[in-house]
Amino acid sequence: MHDAIRSMLSRYNLVTTGDHVNALREILQEVALLGLWRIKFFEHAAFYGGTALRILFGLDRYSEDLDFSLLKPSKDFSLGSFGESLKREVESYGFDVDIIHRAGVSQIDSAFLKANTHRELLMIGAGESVVRGVHPRQNLKIKIEVDTDPPGGFETESRYVLQPIPFAVRTYTLPDLFAGKLHAVLCRRWKSRVKGRDWYDLVWYVSHHPEFRLSHLVARMRQTGDWVGEGNLSVEKVIELLHARIDITEVDQIRQEVAPFVKDRRSLDLWSRDFFHSIAAQIVVV
Repeated sequence: MHDAIRSMLSRYNLVTTGDHVNALREILQEVALLGLWRIKFFEHAAFYGGTALRILFGLDRYSEDLDFSLLKPSKDFSLGSFGESLKREVESYGFDVDIIHRAGVSQIDSAFLKANTHRELLMIGAGESVVRGVHPRQNLKIKIEVDTDPPGGFETESRYVLQPIPFAVRTYTLPDLFAGKLHAVLCRRWKSRVKGRDWYDLVWYVSHHPEFRLSHLVARMRQTGDWVGEGNLSVEKVIELLHARIDITEVDQIRQEVAPFVKDRRSLDLWSRDFFHSIAAQIVVV
């Protein structure tokens, strides 16, 4: 095992198979971010979403995907041009991965970092009892997505990650990250599965950084067609929409969806519509 990976593993309390898989995924995410930094990806894009909140700001739940936004729209951008360099970086730390580019017809350009979970658990020194809990053909996939036509009204900053070596990541500022999360809470199309992680993050923001940038939320909602009114959306209207969303949310469903990503599931016991209505009242606009 690479010494840097051994050091990164020491941060985790690893007991169950799930603990090991979550740690493995997060270490792969951080190594991938290092690879993107080395190839100057952050001159073009900024990190956002739940994994950015987890790695850069200390969100206390695990996250699956790496989400990025270009700093300005570009129809010609492709993750494919970064794939081989990213693969070499990740493999230099002992992992065996594939990078699969999935160019889409929408504004989102996607790729998948894929590894065999069984093999990588053995590589990081997981015991036989842990590895037996994973099918030999099970794959660990990290989706990498880039918004190539980002809505405006956001600001970025550099944050620093210290392992496996110190490096810098360009990210949205917290008010803009919160605006993006509010957009997800208010406008995400649920289909057959709600996103409890959105609601968990909402609680985190209100607890740690309740200010959101209204201009960025408006830009996102206009782009998706969720706000077509004249002028800017008022903060009062945002809170009204949030209360209405809470009223139709099945709290048991969102609790079940987020539970596998949360270490202390007792923190979800308090969840109710009344709880979220109280949370909504504490949000501040900037």
